[in-house]
Amino acid sequence: MSMRTGSNSKQRLAAELCAVTRMLEDMGILQYSGHIAVRVPGENALMIQRRSDSRAELEPERILTVDFNGHVIEGDGKPPSETAIHIETMRMRPDVNASLHSHLDLAIAFTMMDNVQLVPMRARASRWASGIPTHPDPSHIKYSEQGRALAETLGPHHVALMRAHGLLLVAESLPALISDAVHFEENAKAQLQVMNAGAKVKALTAAEIEQILKMEDRPHHVMKMWNYYVRKGLAAGTVEKDWDLLAN
Repeated sequence: MSMRTGSNSKQRLAAELCAVTRMLEDMGILQYSGHIAVRVPGENALMIQRRSDSRAELEPERILTVDFNGHVIEGDGKPPSETAIHIETMRMRPDVNASLHSHLDLAIAFTMMDNVQLVPMRARASRWASGIPTHPDPSHIKYSEQGRALAETLGPHHVALMRAHGLLLVAESLPALISDAVHFEENAKAQLQVMNAGAKVKALTAAEIEQILKMEDRPHHVMKMWNYYVRKGLAAGTVEKDWDLLAN
């Protein structure tokens, strides 16, 4: 079922959440598992998919609203078992409005190498200049205390790897989240390509990152990326036209 969404509304957020999930599933960044959450403005609550729904077929009317105690307050069904990841991250980080938990193969691979650190290589990876920590717990993050521990590992950073498990990536909005997810994978691939070539990894220097950030217009780039992927999704049928998600 399709729905036309109003701007700055919960319906709009639900449609964006479905679109980003479907698009990241189409790219292989999300698969049969993993999930995205978005903060509900003005509430201690987030929106997230039902645990049993396919990431390739989410519909806005099936999205759940879950409070920060883990209780479903709108919608019918159960949230993902790892919803604590998103709750505890948003509780600890008021600047985070959207979060992605993915089992991206590249993210996992970098947690299974001795003495290898994933570092900013490409220009857009300046987003992760503060660091890319690895959380040591490889298990299912089902409980609040586990979610808090992961949020503490994330700290002030914008992404954390999860040992033998995946990643947690955070951003200020859903459009920013898909932009960052794309650039995170690009950067990880770039480092792996350099390593596979037998060359020494040459990360961005602090001076280079400073220069990149001087020239950066993040809001413009996020909207450019958003419109590009939404248009791709519309053409492929991944995004519903009636969701009306193109930015002006």
